[in-house]
Amino acid sequence: MYTEVMRAPHVVLAVLLTCAPAAFAQGFEASVSGGESYIPSKSSDIGSGFTLKDGFKLTLRMTLNWKRFLGHEFGYGYNHISIDIPASTSTLPGQGTVTTPAQNSSLPGHQGFYDLLAYATPEGSHVRPFACGGVQFTSFSQSGSYSRETKYGVNYGGGIKVRVKENWGFRLDIRQYNMGKPFHDVLNSSGRLQLYEFGVGISFMM
Repeated sequence: MYTEVMRAPHVVLAVLLTCAPAAFAQGFEASVSGGESYIPSKSSDIGSGFTLKDGFKLTLRMTLNWKRFLGHEFGYGYNHISIDIPASTSTLPGQGTVTTPAQNSSLPGHQGFYDLLAYATPEGSHVRPFACGGVQFTSFSQSGSYSRETKYGVNYGGGIKVRVKENWGFRLDIRQYNMGKPFHDVLNSSGRLQLYEFGVGISFMM
């Protein structure tokens, strides 16, 4: 299981490279975006006093615009969020009561996703608002630990793409990634994790 999860980002990259030749034959875009990973308070509690905190996100996307108003998008995202760990007290033989103070630990997430895009304007337009929806997986790994857990879910949102030169443009994206909460079996969490992406990026277009 650990080996499969470690390979997840490489699998996403392999899919992107495999699809690239077909993409260039039609409307192709490649983009890189940066922004915020935001977790609302209603889903940040993952049980037993552990709380997820906001962070930043880096996203790579490849888009194949195969119809005038439709497109396929594949991507990889790196979420750098963190987790607040509560203080704990334990009793050790010969040492008595030992208290571990509360701390914050990095909790990076590797994400692969697919979206179907529906544009408000046709292929070739300089400004293209869009709505999107699809599926995704996110692999969480606590900093300094080999413990990893992969969650599967859906994502949806929208954005706008603007062409400023023949082959270059920028984009704004808003997404919600909806999935199960990490470490559910250990922390006895309930509900769903809603992870939002607010990003801005640059695009190469053909």
